[in-house]
Amino acid sequence: MIATDRTAGAEPWDTEWAAERAAEALRYLAAHYPECLDALGVLDVHEEPAHQAAMRGDREAYLEGLRGYCRAGREAASEIRRGAA
Repeated sequence: MIATDRTAGAEPWDTEWAAERAAEALRYLAAHYPECLDALGVLDVHEEPAHQAAMRGDREAYLEGLRGYCRAGREAASEIRRGAA
């Protein structure tokens, strides 16, 4: 998608900013909950809110979607850890 494609009156979506935030979320998960990185398929459904927010150009909702993704990663890692105990 080209950054100039937008709804009239809406700011263009900053793909670089969004990619940096997504990378930060993955680095957070890798540092604190590395187990979940072996099971990223479990987190696929949790990407959707961030994706939808990006399509709307809604930065706050995008960040909230990434926070939800991180929470889901934390929960997945906890389940993996409990199973290993």
